[in-house]
Amino acid sequence: MSRVALVTGGSRGIGAAISAALSEAGYTVVANYAGNDEAAAKFTEETGIKTYKWSVADYDACAAGIAQIEEEVGPIDVLVNNAGITRDAPFHKMTREQWSQVIDTNLSGVFNMTHPLWPRMRERKFGRIVNISSINGQKGQFGQANYSAAKAGDLGFTKALAQEGARANITVNAICPGYIGTEMVMAVPEKVRESIIAQIPVGRLGEPSEIARAVVFLAADDAGFITGSTITANGGQYFV
Repeated sequence: MSRVALVTGGSRGIGAAISAALSEAGYTVVANYAGNDEAAAKFTEETGIKTYKWSVADYDACAAGIAQIEEEVGPIDVLVNNAGITRDAPFHKMTREQWSQVIDTNLSGVFNMTHPLWPRMRERKFGRIVNISSINGQKGQFGQANYSAAKAGDLGFTKALAQEGARANITVNAICPGYIGTEMVMAVPEKVRESIIAQIPVGRLGEPSEIARAVVFLAADDAGFITGSTITANGGQYFV
């Protein structure tokens, strides 16, 4: 029986590429999504990957969703915490709601998804957790105090939890994508996109599939000696 992988925000953008790549690698994949029913239905129709709807910002919804998947599909061996939102604004204009929405989804959402799974992974002595952070969690970004704080928090969470999971053969790693050619990035004005590309030494945006391949690598059974690590995938735009 193949291992079961759950990808949050797994029906669109980078998440969809991760879901597809894990499926192609032989995993039984399920994808979580928060709100776009049409996109989720299309994704399932095209890939055959089942989708489950809930907000990762809601702990009880996460626990219930995980329980449903484990009952219907099987124990979850691989968790990819990919779901994320932006609510950008200069800090002097940022509202408390904009701050809370991003922290609740991008940081607390990682806790909400991982916490219910952790005891089961410890009991089975196996787990792979991959947290999708961001270049802006490493270097910061104007207008993204909320997003940068959350994504930096994801890296601290990764390093701390990796130490707790190591003896139980649970690895916890992070990937920090730079600017990737997703629907969201391609929707920005061309001049803005060109200015972004001008800052990337390789001279192009990343591809969702490039992030997905890194996830497949970290999720593998034979990647057990890699934990607490961050893969920086940004085309040379920022070095850590």
